[in-house]
Amino acid sequence: MKIYNTSDYIIVEHQNQCYIPDNQDWDSFINHQNLFQKIVAELPHYELIGDSTILNSMHILAPIASQEIWASGVTYMRSKDARMEESKESGGATFYDKVYDADRPELFFKSTANRTVGPGQKVRIRKDSTWDVPEPELTLFVNSEGAIEGYTIGNDMSSRSIEGENPLYLPQAKMYDGAAALGPCILVAEEPIHPETLISIQISRDDTAVFSGTIAINQMKRKHTELVEYLFREQSFTKGVFLMTGTGIVPGNDFTLQSGDEVSITIEGIGTLTNEVE
Repeated sequence: MKIYNTSDYIIVEHQNQCYIPDNQDWDSFINHQNLFQKIVAELPHYELIGDSTILNSMHILAPIASQEIWASGVTYMRSKDARMEESKESGGATFYDKVYDADRPELFFKSTANRTVGPGQKVRIRKDSTWDVPEPELTLFVNSEGAIEGYTIGNDMSSRSIEGENPLYLPQAKMYDGAAALGPCILVAEEPIHPETLISIQISRDDTAVFSGTIAINQMKRKHTELVEYLFREQSFTKGVFLMTGTGIVPGNDFTLQSGDEVSITIEGIGTLTNEVE
């Protein structure tokens, strides 16, 4: 089952059919315990509007309203290695090694809804950065009670040149207008997402692929529930929260994004999130 936030309606897609629920308030609709069972129980009362092809004619927005986006760092070995490489000249490389092996994960605030873009919108690279990459990430939707209720695709845009200067510059490297993309929907399932689910990315420049990669989410060192448990320590999220779970696909040190590049991230069972770089 998938939930879409469109410019006209909230749309629920289930078994190739699309429905409009009675509740059209995004925040209250998604922030529930046992969301899958709740929607299944209410589905007979929703308005059926056609099969899934109707989504092609709709303007799909990022699946977010009042929620914050948080992110996890150094959860894959490839991410740890890349962070150590970018920070070695500043003397910060060992910090990432320590985070990877520590009990406490790295968690940081990523974005508000107004700084987040959806499918087909433009992500941005900072004008004061010289080395920029997208980071494709499975993103959890967690309700206000701390339960994982759904999954979406996240693009954690990162200014590696800024973070590499000093790890304390992480907020400037990660948090700016257009630095986060979410979409195209929230996958709501009866069971947790399968650990062998694949995340893939392709970056195209002038209609030619310049980078691609694939990884399974079971290559993460940390469990999703572990990340959520730490996120909810001493914090509350009254409308729920999105949590990016880290990346295991990082382009090499000789690659940087350019304006006009197209970034497409695909996660099995969820779909594809495509954004052009401004």
